[in-house]
Amino acid sequence: MVRSHLWFVERGHEAAQFYVDVVPRSRITRVTTAPPGVPDVPEGAPFLVELELDGHAVTFLTAGPALRLDDAFSFLLSVDGQDEVDHYWEVLAADGGRHGQCGWLTDRFGVSWQVVPRALDDIMTRPDPAGVARATAAMLTMTRLEIAPLEAAYAGR
Repeated sequence: MVRSHLWFVERGHEAAQFYVDVVPRSRITRVTTAPPGVPDVPEGAPFLVELELDGHAVTFLTAGPALRLDDAFSFLLSVDGQDEVDHYWEVLAADGGRHGQCGWLTDRFGVSWQVVPRALDDIMTRPDPAGVARATAAMLTMTRLEIAPLEAAYAGR
């Protein structure tokens, strides 16, 4: 089995709880507490959290500042329609998150997400290369992805 594994300086368990509340079909499957002697982690604190995000197996390790999360890793959340884009964008970026370019954001725990409407995949695989180029150029100007302007760019409007 292949799992994603993320190292948190702190609050990995809190992040896991937040994500299973936000992402449908998600659950925490196991929490292992820190044994004595783990640097930067109090004995008995949540140390390893195993979870499934919409069926994707993930492990969160809370282990202090030796390593840090960055934008080189992100979860891609594929959603239906603009309402879902807007909903997840706001929820994931709330309470200290940062908006990025082209549908990327970083949440308050330091995890990067791409909130991508399924319509973008459709637009980017259509047969007109000039339309795809226009849609791509439009996407590169966006933070939160917006389907209507992407469709208009593809159509040349």
